Amino acid sequence: MEEGMTYEKAYKELEQITTEIENESITVDVLADKVRRASELVEFCREKLRSAELEINKITSQSDSQISAK
Repeated sequence: MEEGMTYEKAYKELEQITTEIENESITVDVLADKVRRASELVEFCREKLRSAELEINKITSQSDSQISAK
């Protein structure tokens, strides 16, 4: 994935690809490339969500530990 890619940018590009495929506005010649790119974007978004979930769980766990220690 290119540097500087964010979840929001990836999601927007994924929406655009989905719309193009649904509207049949792309040719068969580029369909495989679009599907490949969509697959990369989905994996990128999943990883970002997993990472955010882990970070949130870590923060809430630390918070819970601090509250229990008081």
